[in-house]
Amino acid sequence: MHTKSIASGGHKGRKWTVTPRGPHKKNESKPLLSILRDLKYADNAREARKIIASGYVLVDGKKCRNPVLGLGLMDSFSIPKVKKSYRIVPVKHGLVPKEVPEKDTKNKLCKVIGKTVMSGNKIQLNLHDGTNFISDKKVKVGDTVILEMPERKIKEILPYEKGATAVVVSGRHRGESGAIKDVTPGTEARASLTTIGDKQTLTKYVFIIGKDKAQVEL
Repeated sequence: MHTKSIASGGHKGRKWTVTPRGPHKKNESKPLLSILRDLKYADNAREARKIIASGYVLVDGKKCRNPVLGLGLMDSFSIPKVKKSYRIVPVKHGLVPKEVPEKDTKNKLCKVIGKTVMSGNKIQLNLHDGTNFISDKKVKVGDTVILEMPERKIKEILPYEKGATAVVVSGRHRGESGAIKDVTPGTEARASLTTIGDKQTLTKYVFIIGKDKAQVEL
């Protein structure tokens, strides 16, 4: 089945720039309708909106009818009607959707970028995708949690440590991946640095994706 047959009745027209909305930062995400159009599932925004409004697209395991929802790093989406699934991954020039097996969308990797003490001494984990939730798990800032989707339950914790498999998600080494060789702690005058293979980058640019091997395809 040709991908354009997901929706019918669209008319070719001008491509419009759409501002993404959602938990991700605007400059770190792209609207769902634009992604569908770029992947040739739709000729234009009108067709893409129809596909999304019809409930044909799942984002992180749930039906999404928001055409301007911004998808960012490690988000996944599926189009069951054509049996296609994708994850947003980093490459040298930015973020791109990579086709993955449908089973791979059952888990999502999220980097812990902060922890907040709530009332009752409960700990809230703040994640890279702009979401957060209460957890009693022992997790450090910088660690990655593997969430079961769409329930968003912690399945596994990937510590930020030497030997872990990681990918660089920002800076001039974006898209590079490998095992962490060294982590240089930061000081008041200097940011923490991490060495992956023969590349050194800011620790804040590094995303853990596995222990002995990567848990996601890049």
